[in-house]
Amino acid sequence: MATAKHSPIRRDWLSKTLAGLVLGAVLALGGSGLFLQFSTDMPLSVRGQLAMWMVPPIWLGVLGGVFFFASGLRAWLWLGGTGALVLGALSALRLS
Repeated sequence: MATAKHSPIRRDWLSKTLAGLVLGAVLALGGSGLFLQFSTDMPLSVRGQLAMWMVPPIWLGVLGGVFFFASGLRAWLWLGGTGALVLGALSALRLS
């Protein structure tokens, strides 16, 4: 009877997890800010609640999806670049 050989746990799981936690928070908060900028026709009470409640699903989605990256370095680079784009777009919208 042949035994199935399991692959060991990858060593970069910690770096992927930290990328998902830190940069996922940046993406979630930046996405919430972009939503606030683009939904000015809604009443502030509704807009604020939607912006607040959209943060956890985005953050957890990024945290769950970060393990599809091939390495922790790629996760940091891609999420960092995306976070920079989101925050740059948010800054550009606020300045205009």
